[in-house]
Amino acid sequence: MNSQPLRPPSVDRLLDRSALRALIERHGRPSVVQTVREQLEALRAAALAGGFDMERFEQACRERLDARAAPQLKAVFNLSGTVLHTNLGRAVLPQEAIDAVAAVMRQPSNLEYDLARGRRGDRDDHVDGLLRELTGAEAATAVNNNAAAVLLMLNTLALGKEVPVSRGELIEIGGAFRLPDIMRRAGAKLVEVGTTNRTHLRDFAEAIGPDTAALMKVHTSNYVIEGFTASVAETELAALAREHGLPLAVDLGSGSLVDLSRWGLPPEPTPRKVLSSGANLVSFSGDKLLGGPQAGLIVGDHDLVARIKSNPLKRALRLDKMSLAALEAVLKLYRDPDRLTQRLPTLRALTRPVCEMNALAERIAPALRAALGSCAAVQVRACRSQIGSGSLPVDRLDSVCLSIGAAERGSGGFPDKLAAAFRALPVPVIGRVEEGEFRLDLRCLDDEAGFVAQLVLLVI
Repeated sequence: MNSQPLRPPSVDRLLDRSALRALIERHGRPSVVQTVREQLEALRAAALAGGFDMERFEQACRERLDARAAPQLKAVFNLSGTVLHTNLGRAVLPQEAIDAVAAVMRQPSNLEYDLARGRRGDRDDHVDGLLRELTGAEAATAVNNNAAAVLLMLNTLALGKEVPVSRGELIEIGGAFRLPDIMRRAGAKLVEVGTTNRTHLRDFAEAIGPDTAALMKVHTSNYVIEGFTASVAETELAALAREHGLPLAVDLGSGSLVDLSRWGLPPEPTPRKVLSSGANLVSFSGDKLLGGPQAGLIVGDHDLVARIKSNPLKRALRLDKMSLAALEAVLKLYRDPDRLTQRLPTLRALTRPVCEMNALAERIAPALRAALGSCAAVQVRACRSQIGSGSLPVDRLDSVCLSIGAAERGSGGFPDKLAAAFRALPVPVIGRVEEGEFRLDLRCLDDEAGFVAQLVLLVI
């Protein structure tokens, strides 16, 4: 005989039960009342098949409330093989930056207060000196990303005016961001010069007219044109700009502050080098090769930076106190370049030795095989990582991965099913499906114990 009541108790009676009172203590009364009503409505829609089961009802409410309370933005294991993965938050911050952010979050700070003079200050002052020191610029400012930096530069220099740019540099980056679109939104008029694969100095010279406000060069950090090519060097373009009394603005995009070749990585142009070549303004990202928080950094001539900072758009695009605190902490690490690979997570991941990753793979593989059982075959393989986020697009880094394939042939959907199972773990694991296998690139795995500990929760 079924001991369960055919109809559920009233909402008030349900809320008086100890299990639901505990949920109210944890989640608040409004959320629990809403969940109880939703669950009751679901039961009515199902016509209470089999009667009302109080234990199952309370469990359903608990699971629903826990799911709602879980953060939508959460930490993941980035085993995708892309170090600076835009969809996974790009650069991981060093502990110094995390501590700096926590410090300014928990109490008031001198964000825009000059402690020496006892009056209002400029929030850019917290990073201006460091950026000048590290790039050789006369002045600097910071906004919320490099797209904003480009927008602000163009709007300040060339509102209603013309800006010649090589056709081979009209970039598109992730999220369908296109340079011509941002120029249009900035109020500048794009003048395309040269061809896709070849642009000469004379192309820029012929494009200069009475409405020209600036010349612009864009570093093609997310693609490479090979073969019969030609481009104009910054030194030549800067000389032409000076000849006509125009500023030269350069968008570096990925923005490395140091010569990466010292660690065996492909070289990238640095802001210091570009400024020394004659550029008047240089913009670059904070969360790519620089290894800091999301930011767009502008360095260059004092007068031009002053104009940019007085633009009303600057306030709309400015950095908040947390980003500034993190950026300042990261920039300070660059004062000691000899220890950057130990202290800056981005550089540590990019320079991680293959032998270290291979040893890591051999330690993890047994636990992974035990968790997957007989349904899968796990192998340690050599693979290639990429830097990502539009940085050094054709260069790959030797790496090591755990490659997981179906134990039996004919399991065509197995890699995708496995990828979904890893994403469902408490700390989601993001790998990649490649050549019919699910692969976990170990270049960015720092928390070996945390990764292994949750493998027992894997459900295939």
